[in-house]
Amino acid sequence: MTLEADLQKIVEFLKTELSRLQTGRASASLVEYVEAEVYGVRQPLKNIANISIPDAKQIAIQPWDKSTLQAIEKGIQEANLGFNPNNDGTFIRINLPPMTEERRKDLIKLVWKLAEEAKISVRNVRQEHMKTAKAQEKDIGEDAVKHQEKQIQDQVDKANQEIETAAKKKEEEVKTV
Repeated sequence: MTLEADLQKIVEFLKTELSRLQTGRASASLVEYVEAEVYGVRQPLKNIANISIPDAKQIAIQPWDKSTLQAIEKGIQEANLGFNPNNDGTFIRINLPPMTEERRKDLIKLVWKLAEEAKISVRNVRQEHMKTAKAQEKDIGEDAVKHQEKQIQDQVDKANQEIETAAKKKEEEVKTV
């Protein structure tokens, strides 16, 4: 794969992970990948139900087949997300609890931990591509290798900036009451 594709994959993975963090504000991404056993197969909720956000503190899940309500409710409970689903026979509603200051601080630490892991992945990809460039030195010359290394570093810097921006944005989201 190309360096740019490798770096983009890391940044996208980080953004996906950050979107799954509960910030006290309802978001479909909090539950869309929760799996429920339906028709003998474990499936993510987004494949078996409509997930909507009626207000900032509530998630509503309406299964396409009402017979799956129990399985979806059980899947949410097993996912251990820190909230209880309410089954009213048509919808499953999840009311998000208000975030405590301690929980906000823990989430911010987690955001920066995820960002640091992403940066480590970026460094590993950088190192791999730098080795590849060095190995070509006999064939393409020292100047060409230096040019490649500069291009690699520029792309790495850009990826690290995207990581920082995503982490800061999520931190602000967590801090917002």
